[in-house]
Amino acid sequence: MALTKEQIAQRIAKELKDGYYVNLGIGIPTLVANYIPIEMNVVLQSENGLLGMGPFPFEGEEDPDLINAGKQTITTVPGSAFFDSALSFGMIRAGKVDLTVLGAMEVSETGDIANWKIPGKMVKGMGGAMDLVASAKNIIVAMMHTNPKGESKLLPKCTLPLTGVNCVKKIVSDLAVLDVTDIGFKLLERAPGISVEEIKSKTAGKLIIEGEIPEIQF
Repeated sequence: MALTKEQIAQRIAKELKDGYYVNLGIGIPTLVANYIPIEMNVVLQSENGLLGMGPFPFEGEEDPDLINAGKQTITTVPGSAFFDSALSFGMIRAGKVDLTVLGAMEVSETGDIANWKIPGKMVKGMGGAMDLVASAKNIIVAMMHTNPKGESKLLPKCTLPLTGVNCVKKIVSDLAVLDVTDIGFKLLERAPGISVEEIKSKTAGKLIIEGEIPEIQF
């Protein structure tokens, strides 16, 4: 069965390491905050000017003054710091962010990402993603494996306007976990009940399959 958005976020949380500074993009990536182990020291950075972002608030406990870059209400953790966006982007551009988790419309087999514009539709702009893909040490993409028409979003070459080139390191989709290597997408894990053949049929880019592919464990 394909993973839910929450399960994608839960799997990505396993990639975090103690001491990491992490930026979570809009959409599925924001859910990762809910699955960080309590004993792990991870600092979440929001590009609108916050270090120390916590999980989403419970209903009725929202503070309208505490929002992330996607304008969702959030919580803070002890030791949180607030600052202006100039300082926030200074952190990003200086390479202080260890890991960025982004959503994507398309990812190419060489690690290019398109996640900001569909031609002919109104968009708000590329936003902070432009800086994050250029400066982050590690980028993981959280995405659906196919679009609403059932067409692959993992391609030989992106067809939409690019956000960044040769920057994505790993993908966690609703069907699989894949590394982006010099020779294509390497299949690491598959969603429970999803066959390697199904993943292969829904991946337009070059897919590398070596040995038995285990199911994703939570």
